[in-house]
Amino acid sequence: MKITVVGAGAVGATCADNIARKELADELVLLDIKEGIAEGKTLDMFQTASLLGFDTKLVGSTNDYSKTANSDVVVITSGLPRKPGMTREELIGVNAGIVKSVIENILKFSKNPIIVIISNPMDTMTYLAKSVAGLDKHRIIGMGGTLDSARFKCYLAKAMDVSINDIHGTVIGGHGDTTMIPLKRLATYNGVPVSQFLDADTLDKVAADTMVGGATLTGLLGTSAWYAPGAAGAALVEAIVRDEKKIMSCCVSLDGEYGQSDICLGVPVVLGKNGWEKIVDYKLTEDEQAAFNKSADAVRNMNSVLETLSL
Repeated sequence: MKITVVGAGAVGATCADNIARKELADELVLLDIKEGIAEGKTLDMFQTASLLGFDTKLVGSTNDYSKTANSDVVVITSGLPRKPGMTREELIGVNAGIVKSVIENILKFSKNPIIVIISNPMDTMTYLAKSVAGLDKHRIIGMGGTLDSARFKCYLAKAMDVSINDIHGTVIGGHGDTTMIPLKRLATYNGVPVSQFLDADTLDKVAADTMVGGATLTGLLGTSAWYAPGAAGAALVEAIVRDEKKIMSCCVSLDGEYGQSDICLGVPVVLGKNGWEKIVDYKLTEDEQAAFNKSADAVRNMNSVLETLSL
């Protein structure tokens, strides 16, 4: 198993570190365009191997895509991070060119990888990746819903003062401050609906905090978060390489599912060795479906910006 992470910034390096620690790959390549960054971070990681007990082969590369040859899974984190006050949508113009170039270079050396997109705006970058890569749609996966669901569970656990590992919660829709949809109705505490423990106002606040979870951290940190996004990417990769058949919320290409087509959007999918294997129908209520349709409209509007770019 060979895994490549493109982009050695905070998110990419954190994702790579998690992958290395879990020994998900025989060889892990970290690549970045900035001289020495990937080499330095992989060397730093390797110096933790005897302390943490992992034995993954680590390779750092400055823009030498030949080092990524025959990768089974490629995680793309490249692009500018959000700054305070910046929306994910404002990143489209810059990051679209970067992501397209990365995919083209990856495919020169790896014929049929599974590609995981973390770069923002994630839904639009996943749609772009599907268009550019020419791979089976099941091999293109956006990470956003996995991260958003983790944030939903975080805020639920904090509100209830319980173990986060007893909480289940899913976020669908777009990976944006106004487009994600925390499914409050389906959230549970060890199998019991959380609505039995939290009143409606508190549950609404949990959902609202989830939706601005990324922007909250950007305001506090002065840049995008990295621990949770990196861990979410690694968790998604783990489900794939270990063929776990886990249900996780991911941005995938829809062809009529959830009433939408010609779009990549967050829905529950089963993950395994071939990428996302099937979409799970959560039987949305009328209100939830209306929110999902509104989210799709917003993402489709972002996608239309791609048509104005010279890519």
